[in-house]
Amino acid sequence: MKLLVFYPYVPWPLDRGTFQRTYHLLRGLARQHEVDFLALAENHEGFEHRDRFAEFCREVEFLPFVHPPWQKLFPGRLLNPLPSNVQHWQDPAIAATVNRKLTDGKYDLVHVCDLVLAPYVTPHRRRVPFVLDRSRVDLQFQLMEHRTLGFPWRTKLLRMESYAKLWRYERQVAKQTAMEVVCGPDDEVFLRRHVWRDTPVLVVPNGVDLDYFRPDSAPDPRAAEPTVIFCGAMDYSPNIDALRWFFGEIHAKLLARLPAVKVLVVGKNPVAEVTAYGALPGVTVTGGVPDVRPYYRRSWLQMVPLRIGGGTRLKIVESLAIGTPVVSTTIGAQGLELRHGRDILLADTAEDFARELATALADAALRARLEAAGIAAANERFGWPAIAARLAARYDTLVTRPNTPVSGVNPS
Repeated sequence: MKLLVFYPYVPWPLDRGTFQRTYHLLRGLARQHEVDFLALAENHEGFEHRDRFAEFCREVEFLPFVHPPWQKLFPGRLLNPLPSNVQHWQDPAIAATVNRKLTDGKYDLVHVCDLVLAPYVTPHRRRVPFVLDRSRVDLQFQLMEHRTLGFPWRTKLLRMESYAKLWRYERQVAKQTAMEVVCGPDDEVFLRRHVWRDTPVLVVPNGVDLDYFRPDSAPDPRAAEPTVIFCGAMDYSPNIDALRWFFGEIHAKLLARLPAVKVLVVGKNPVAEVTAYGALPGVTVTGGVPDVRPYYRRSWLQMVPLRIGGGTRLKIVESLAIGTPVVSTTIGAQGLELRHGRDILLADTAEDFARELATALADAALRARLEAAGIAAANERFGWPAIAARLAARYDTLVTRPNTPVSGVNPS
């Protein structure tokens, strides 16, 4: 099968969860199909990585891209049917390139990543079917931000103007796509309940590079003092909110139980709020690091105090694979089907979260059991090659029998 895979970024280096997911899915698709790869080189960055993708893709084309200015509320934004976050990714030169690629009929299917690129491919849907791969469901994500982050009233008003447009556009695209690929069953439930109940959906869970995140890949010993890590992009609003909740409501409770605990905050582009946590006793904010594995292995636990879900949560499967047990909120671990007390510890209030952290840090035998179960779960269920192979096989079904329902999906 001949595929065009279209991404809104060049997913290299693998320093973001979304990059890891999209890179490994692209590589897996190319193992079973002929793949041409088209990506936007935002701010003209990423061209130097072209050869990495040329190793496994038939053709690779990166398009220079700079975001247009955000539209003013009136007349541009109010009169534009596209939601503002989608409009922000539109460029006539990109559209011309996509039109050229899709008018000659050489592709059997287009795999397009994220809603922001949908306007480029929907005009061609009758000529070539497209699959929308969701690193997150935009409407779900924005509504969760709205409920959690406490925006000022002006921001809330502007965002509410966008929500109606976003719902309409999500619904429009859902009716046009051959299938939507999402990260977890929570994303599927949201699409069916709030967008369109008949949306063809395939859940493709997040995975991990098992060769890279091996327990022996970073032989550093555990830290002498109890150490908890939080890992992720530190300019990403769910991660910022998670740390705000941890340091605002959980950290003091944990210190009361275990005064010697250390906290590592590891991830690129920390905003000022995140950087400021490094001034607290026992807290280190590293910023970006060339290799996260030594920090995982140094830590006794990883904490995932996420309150905004949807999309990728690769920090959990990475941590399990390398052998660092995880304490997470339920929403942080959604879609991974991990069992509390066996593969992971789950807690959803500040008191419970502090208690689970303190209990595991004080109990070496519990950590050992969680470590063994987590490594086993990662190796059995979360390897990228097997996950990507299932997606590639489903594409054969979509093209050869386009009216066949997606396995495991009830269209009613």
